[in-house]
Amino acid sequence: MRRAERRCRRGFTLVEVLVALAIISVALLAALRAAGQATQAVDELRLRLFAGWVAQNRLAEHRARGDWLALGISRGAQRQAGADFAWREEVIGTPNPAFRRVDVFVTAPATPSGDARVLARLTGFVVRPPPGSR
Repeated sequence: MRRAERRCRRGFTLVEVLVALAIISVALLAALRAAGQATQAVDELRLRLFAGWVAQNRLAEHRARGDWLALGISRGAQRQAGADFAWREEVIGTPNPAFRRVDVFVTAPATPSGDARVLARLTGFVVRPPPGSR
């Protein structure tokens, strides 16, 4: 009986320790991956927020200046909160000749593969200034 008692008191075998370490390492890797994905999601949301601000700024500038925009597409770049963005404005006529629709698309700078994903899109309208207002 003494031998049986000694076996119980000796502790874990090498195989048991290795299995426990394997389980712990898988759990830690899963936690690390989840943290990495959360960080990427925060970066994406941050970029989308700033891109939305760029689009809002474009429309606000036109309204503040009272611009009557020509029909067509214009492009440009703007820096917001330390990030560079490219914007594209599409000016489209409306059934009412006193209004023009402006669609603003904001993208991140193109990647080496040439992909530019749209981060924000905003639609607004500009009004023709009354004659003699300028």
